[in-house]
Amino acid sequence: MADITGLVLTFNGERLLEKCLESLDFCTEILVIDSGSTDSSLEIAHSKGARIVHNDWNGAIEQHKFALTQIDTEWVVTIDQDEIISPELRAGILSALDNPGEVDGFYCPRCTWYFDRFIRHSGWYPDKLFRIYRREGITIGGIRPHEELRPVSKAGEISGDIIHYPYESFAQHLDKINSYTQDAAEDLYSRGKRGSTAKALRHAFGKFLKQYVLKKGFFDGRAGLIIAIHGFFYTFQKYIRLAELEQRESK
Repeated sequence: MADITGLVLTFNGERLLEKCLESLDFCTEILVIDSGSTDSSLEIAHSKGARIVHNDWNGAIEQHKFALTQIDTEWVVTIDQDEIISPELRAGILSALDNPGEVDGFYCPRCTWYFDRFIRHSGWYPDKLFRIYRREGITIGGIRPHEELRPVSKAGEISGDIIHYPYESFAQHLDKINSYTQDAAEDLYSRGKRGSTAKALRHAFGKFLKQYVLKKGFFDGRAGLIIAIHGFFYTFQKYIRLAELEQRESK
């Protein structure tokens, strides 16, 4: 069996952390990179035998890059603190890493629970993510607030889902939208992008139509409609905040 590090970045993740770490118990080591949790996350991680390293938060991209400096195994399986490796994916990982070939790693699907169901459309599924990879076979990029993990060259695919439970409530979702859109707007501004009311509306309507119509969000029932409306709001906020940054700069 290959040596594997199970990697989780944490901050006040007690809601699902125990199940998250239990789903990684097939790994040689579990590494938790914590950015200052004040809930029971550290106690949970310790009880599950994880190695805990503190690093102040500087965004998901930089936190993941730091995490790689703490890993010695050839292979890494990384999930978020609100995600769980399904039994099917666990079996798929162990089978794939028994004879991985020359790939840098593997993509796998993620299935998200939202409102009253697992979402199967809306652009949220299969949401294939590069989460099983060789330590030397990954590039880390993306636009804040989200990192994007990609293979250096070649990747395979593994069946079986990462199960994702991102929000306890609509209020929590809106709190994250508020935080994420500000971070995304600042990142876009630093890249020379500019916004306007017209651009915000155009992108927001485009996002709604893409999720609800093109990605068949209507098949996801009420949850699909809510996702598309929140997608509209997220996109509008991102670009209107970008315009706000430009206005502040011009004063």
